[in-house]
Amino acid sequence: MKMRRSKYPSFKFSALSFRQLENPLAKILEETPKLLSRCNRPLQMEFKDQLNALIFFHLEEHTSGRHLIQSLKEDDFAREHVAPEKGIAKSSFFEAMNERGLEQFLYVFEALQKQAATVLPQRYTELGQLVSIDGSLIDAVLSMSWADYRGGAKKAKTHIGFDINRGIPRKIFLTTGNGSERPFVSKILAPGETGVLDRGYQSHKNFDRLQIENKHFVCRIKANTLKTCLEEYPVSARGPVFYDAKVLLGKQGVNQTEKPLRLVGYQIGGKIYWVATDRFDLTAEQIAQIYKLRWDIETFFAWWKRHLKVYHLISRSPHGLMVQILSGLITYLLLAIYCQDQHGEPVSIKRVRQLRNKILNESREAESCSFEKEQGGSNTIQNSNANP
Repeated sequence: MKMRRSKYPSFKFSALSFRQLENPLAKILEETPKLLSRCNRPLQMEFKDQLNALIFFHLEEHTSGRHLIQSLKEDDFAREHVAPEKGIAKSSFFEAMNERGLEQFLYVFEALQKQAATVLPQRYTELGQLVSIDGSLIDAVLSMSWADYRGGAKKAKTHIGFDINRGIPRKIFLTTGNGSERPFVSKILAPGETGVLDRGYQSHKNFDRLQIENKHFVCRIKANTLKTCLEEYPVSARGPVFYDAKVLLGKQGVNQTEKPLRLVGYQIGGKIYWVATDRFDLTAEQIAQIYKLRWDIETFFAWWKRHLKVYHLISRSPHGLMVQILSGLITYLLLAIYCQDQHGEPVSIKRVRQLRNKILNESREAESCSFEKEQGGSNTIQNSNANP
């Protein structure tokens, strides 16, 4: 049975603000690999419908897949502008989540990230292209047998590269909760870029390999790491930096770096930091500044998870979880472009709430106009009957 599309079939609910948000996807979707049915039956949910539904899920802070399905059926705006033409059954939606669309979501994310990089203003250009890299754990349920962690707990882990200069995510990988983080540094960085890393990424072998690949790093290291000083550089007695030198890290014959690197030691608020880098072109103070910028990815993770409900699981399979995470990243990129275009500023919950309210107000205005139109039609009929 065909689903009724609107309470007032003669009037379309306005979607101006929602379409403004999704406008950057127009050309990308034309070039996205086509999603094909795996059998003789036509798809109940095209890729664009799946993408729209998940953007709506994150934008409106839905708390579960069932919550989203209910909105697609009962909310006039969602039914008119988000749901597939004939509606979508719960089983078909979750089948699409778990089995289809991953290739398309990856394509859209990568293309949209490149588009956002050309639109958003660059910060810290004097420091080069900075990419913060970190992992984030996702609480899983026991039925997610693939999501190994420890002590009987189940968790998955995302490994994300974050473009510090533009304030947006740029690459994503998904592993089990106990998946190693270090191998993803080289996969995320491009030649000439600088990875900004916490202590968990300290690896002397990786430091050598990154230099061979012409990929830079600014990585905090453990305070008790052995160091062999090759050349010490002068530091200001009144500044936070107390050590700046060319060194080899590690124990000779065991884990010592083959290539020299730079080690900067500084103290902030009574806390001492040791940061290893291959960037000899910057001052020690700039190296300290770069490591401080690493916290931008922590701020992103916290905001993204809290306000877009990215880790409220819709799917329990690796495929479905990756689709959900990619859709959350796509939603964030769209918001970043929208906030820059409409307000000339970065993403904030204030602007996201304004957008949500605009979408709601447009729906209310459309419904009010439809009601007035219907009432006007009833009055015409009554007047016609009174004057045969």
